[in-house]
Amino acid sequence: MSKDSVHVFPMRVYYEDTDAVGIVYYANYLRFAERARTELLRDLGIENAQLMEQQNLAFAVKRCSMDFVKPAKLDDILAVETRLIDIGGASLTADQRVRRDQTVLVNMELKLACMANDGRPAAARGLRHRQADPGMNKRWK
Repeated sequence: MSKDSVHVFPMRVYYEDTDAVGIVYYANYLRFAERARTELLRDLGIENAQLMEQQNLAFAVKRCSMDFVKPAKLDDILAVETRLIDIGGASLTADQRVRRDQTVLVNMELKLACMANDGRPAAARGLRHRQADPGMNKRWK
C-alpha cells in the first residue's frame, strides 16, 4: 500500500442486510467492515485461515467506535474503505468508512488484537514489517 492508499471493498446491500423498511440494520455495518478488513489482509498476503492453522493466531475486535451519518438502503452499491493507521506488536488500528458514491454513510475506528488460541496477545509474523508503509498514521478528517 502506498502513501494515502485506501483499500476499497465494493458491495451491494441485499434484503438480508436491511430492516423492515429497507434500511441497513446498524449492526450489519460491522459485518461489512469485517469483510473489508479480511480482504485487505488477504491483499497484504495474510489469510485468516492460514493464521489459525499455521500460527494458531486470530484477530479479535478490542475496540470499535462508529459514527452513523446517513443510512444505506436496499440495493445500494457501497464501498467500504479501509486505511491501516497503526500496526503494533500484537494489534492493528484501522479507520474504515462506508460510502455510497461520494457520500460517507458510516465512519469507524477499530483496534484489533492478535491473539494466540489460548487468548493471550501474540504477534502475527509478517504483519509488523508493514508498519513502514508511508500511508500509515493518516486519519480521515
